[in-house]
Amino acid sequence: MLSISSLRSACIVSVLVSGVFTWSCNERHAPEQSGLIQYVDPLVGTAASTTESARKHSEAGSELKGQTFPAVGVPHGMTHWTPQTRATENKCVAPYYYRDSLFQGFRGSHWLSGSCTQDYGSVTIMPMMDSLTTDAVLRASSFTHTREVSRPDYYSVYLDKYKINAEVTAISRAAMMRFTPDAAGEMYIVIEPNSDEGEGFVEVHPEQNEIVGYNPAHRIYQGWGETAGFSGYFVIQLDTEIEFFGTWNGDSIQNNRLSAKGSKSNVGAFVKVRSQSNTAIQVRVGTSFTSIDGARKNLTAAITDWNFATIQKASAESWNNALRKIEVKTQREEDKKLFYTALYHAELLPRVFNDADGSYPEFGGSGKIATVQGQDYYDDFSMWDTYRAVHPLLTLIEPEASEHMVKSLLLKADQGGWLPIFPCWNNYTAAMIGDHGIAMIGDALMKGIAPAEVERAYTIMRKNAFEPNTDTASYKDGKGRRALASYLQYGYIPLEDSVWDSFHKREQVSRTLEYAYDDFVLSQVAKKLGRTDDYQKLAQRAANYKNVIDPGSGYARGRYANGKWTEPFDPVAARTPYITEGTPAQYTWYVPQDVQGLIAIEGGNDRFIAKLDTLFDQRYYWHGNEPGHQTVYLYNHAGAPWKTQSRIPGIIREEYSIGAGGLSGNEDGGQMSAWLVFSMMGLYPTCPGVPYYDIGTPLFDDISIHTGSHTFSVKTENRSATHHYIQSATLNGKPFNRTYLLHEEIINGGTLLLTMGPEPNKAWGRDVADIPY
Repeated sequence: MLSISSLRSACIVSVLVSGVFTWSCNERHAPEQSGLIQYVDPLVGTAASTTESARKHSEAGSELKGQTFPAVGVPHGMTHWTPQTRATENKCVAPYYYRDSLFQGFRGSHWLSGSCTQDYGSVTIMPMMDSLTTDAVLRASSFTHTREVSRPDYYSVYLDKYKINAEVTAISRAAMMRFTPDAAGEMYIVIEPNSDEGEGFVEVHPEQNEIVGYNPAHRIYQGWGETAGFSGYFVIQLDTEIEFFGTWNGDSIQNNRLSAKGSKSNVGAFVKVRSQSNTAIQVRVGTSFTSIDGARKNLTAAITDWNFATIQKASAESWNNALRKIEVKTQREEDKKLFYTALYHAELLPRVFNDADGSYPEFGGSGKIATVQGQDYYDDFSMWDTYRAVHPLLTLIEPEASEHMVKSLLLKADQGGWLPIFPCWNNYTAAMIGDHGIAMIGDALMKGIAPAEVERAYTIMRKNAFEPNTDTASYKDGKGRRALASYLQYGYIPLEDSVWDSFHKREQVSRTLEYAYDDFVLSQVAKKLGRTDDYQKLAQRAANYKNVIDPGSGYARGRYANGKWTEPFDPVAARTPYITEGTPAQYTWYVPQDVQGLIAIEGGNDRFIAKLDTLFDQRYYWHGNEPGHQTVYLYNHAGAPWKTQSRIPGIIREEYSIGAGGLSGNEDGGQMSAWLVFSMMGLYPTCPGVPYYDIGTPLFDDISIHTGSHTFSVKTENRSATHHYIQSATLNGKPFNRTYLLHEEIINGGTLLLTMGPEPNKAWGRDVADIPY
């Protein structure tokens, strides 16, 4: 059935045919919506949080929740198009916020969905009637959400100021727009490269009804403000003759001028066309990261005519193909909206970075153009977030794309000399902590993805893990593992090492915990390759987490080089500088590679379970910080899977909802949503790098995961909101009594049947000793 929430009240449902609604909006017809895309609401996460968790923690006032944007395009598209309500590429400012009421144009955006980074290489296109205004704020038109339609394949909004209905649809490297005025007149269309540094360029080709240009990309974090070595290029074409044109530079408008180049001031172009009432002016756009010629070739390869419906249909088909990789059945329609909106968000990043012919800018800002063949080249890996669940999800449902992502990371290492830690805007960043390129690649390799790359990948990953970068300039540029020398010397990062050459300073305990995990993943690859000496060293280093967990308190704690623990110490009172975005009470559980070892430190299963209970019952748990995402599944490893089953529905209901305020924390490149996708299916990849998934409790009656030529089904009997405890299970018809599934069991196809009940069955799920560590 139709996702009414995504249409808002502007759209009047008029026909019901074969279970598919059609509707009219503003007395015009939006494209029909069918398939699973109808359950996606791209506006979720664009407003201050209204979830139960936010209300309980008094966080609802912050607009920096979710940080998503209503992206129109295709999964992992090069450029997503979005309504713009904020005219900036500044850090932590998304292009669109639900609470805003002024529309500034359609932006071709490279925003990292749900992040606190920056947009880059973007361009904005804005129509207006009868008069010209170039400033983004002054030209903006008021709009209402009641006259707004937001979908993954299509967005439209009515511009009150200009009496124009504006529509956009897009695929990976190209988009189409329609601007339909209520009355005939002169329509001005302004084109603005959104360069905060004032370095944009535009050029009008009036005889071709075309505008071209570029917006140079710049770095943040390491190399802040430096050129990224490439630009966002665009070619914009109109289906209507240009009658008049010009450019602007800052506040100065130059009529009949063909081009403008910024020099510390905003620049743009404008064209005037003659419009008829209720007749669309159409615009098509190609984008590229290589050149204007590349953008034109991308446009030509993608769009051959002026058929808006053809592009919209291609976008919708692309999304439906991606979404139907997981099919769910339930009587609760709201849960379908939660699930498929989350799957949409998890499929936005990383983005394809190469042109249709395989050309892309080399990694690291060299300015050279390279070419890939037989694969796509990807960038914008929000790696500290996404290795946890986004990439494990893609290894299940998008194995080919996952292989291309692995190869892309290896290409980056070849071109830049080091495996990047958090590669964004096609550069090194050293953002966040850890060395999770190893985690992502290692997990994929251990699941049989990119088998031909194992030797090459191991050599590249090993360099990051064993070789401190002693070249000061390149280390400051983001190359090499942060604080590796201290980590190797002490077996942990002491408080004396403040890790100045990183965006996140200090955070020594969190770094130690995450490096120990990364070393474990690399040890598994070494073992796979028969590198016995490396395996033994890395396996020993994987136990370094013990060096920052105080055995007296059982909590992660700051430690000096002489071995003394920091004082005073309160694990729950407040965030501390040696923990990343959280408290010791939250980060202590980040030992996914050795849960049994952590249980031993805590004093055995009973004390471990009691301590977990305290975390959740006292509301110390914080779902908005990714290192806690595996925590609720740790009950499985202590012989109490019913407690995992008990708590997951509550976390889902408190942390997620439909509607614009439906995320309690930053989406962070899809990780918040990937957790939801897995958890609603009743599975979670607690330790990427080991090919298994913890079993939780499904929120659906029937789940089909299509993994290529096979389908794996999770079916439930007697499930309801109050019947979420597993009573018994069978796998392919045979009794099943363990709390995890192997990756190969899922990708080879089969059926897990879970019989549910209202009370825990403490006898189920006892077989945990054989998890394949």
